[in-house]
Amino acid sequence: MMNRDLARYVDQQRSLGFKFRVQHILLRGYVAFAKERGDRHIKSARVLAWAARAPSPEQRRNRLLTVRRFALAMYAENPRHQVPAADALGHAVVKRRSPYIYGADEVARLLRAAAALQPTGSIRPKMYATLFGLLAATGMRVAEALALRLDDMTADGLVIRETKFQKSRLLPLHTTTRQALDGYLVARRSLTTLDRALFVSVVGGALPYNTVRRIFLQLLDRTNLRGAHSGRDPRIHDLRHTFAVRSLEQCRHDYAVVSWHLVALSTYLGHAHVTDTYWYLQATPVLMGQIAEASEALLQGGAA
Repeated sequence: MMNRDLARYVDQQRSLGFKFRVQHILLRGYVAFAKERGDRHIKSARVLAWAARAPSPEQRRNRLLTVRRFALAMYAENPRHQVPAADALGHAVVKRRSPYIYGADEVARLLRAAAALQPTGSIRPKMYATLFGLLAATGMRVAEALALRLDDMTADGLVIRETKFQKSRLLPLHTTTRQALDGYLVARRSLTTLDRALFVSVVGGALPYNTVRRIFLQLLDRTNLRGAHSGRDPRIHDLRHTFAVRSLEQCRHDYAVVSWHLVALSTYLGHAHVTDTYWYLQATPVLMGQIAEASEALLQGGAA
């Protein structure tokens, strides 16, 4: 019975545009656990017992909330299903890993190291230099970059299609970024592959994330950036944080201008709400200096 309920629930979520992959895997695990114990309906105690098997508090809470959403939908059809309390395992504690803000020289070193990859004369060095340069210049998510197709390169910029939050957007490009992409496209279009992915692997298919991450770690070794973030490795995703911070550093010291800039930045990054963009901002010496100057002007009766 619960298998049928789960199948209907998954179909419903996917019809609404959700990929629902991880949630489906979790729910299958719970349903199998419950069926082994003879359950025909969702039981709160069983949900908690299954969630408690996860190895960390975050994963346990994620299990609970995933099944709870399923239980709410099933309870609306049949009150014999029980809905566990959202705080049955305590309240979530959001832990933010502070991002690593790359210096301009560090980004340049990464791109030079990428351009020096082997084999010389192949598309591989140009491709990785272009990929990481594009991430640094646009702040796009690495998954968005790897999903790009040749047709997504338009005269007006890059088209990012239905990524996170099922949104598409157009990314206007700086002239230098456009020139670098055009140079890469010459080499990319010379490859004999039917795959239309912008960035391709050595076998001609779309470039997988695990391969990109492995190459990125090699580049950290070659640029002495291993452990540069208080003993931890900088991440590819930190290029996105760096883009957000550096763009704000270049913004004029004016309240209205900063407000407009944040709205534009949020749209460019593909965020659903401007509050999501705040998560990407990090205090830097430049920003702290600008805040100090604005605060001093305010105290002296000047413009904030």
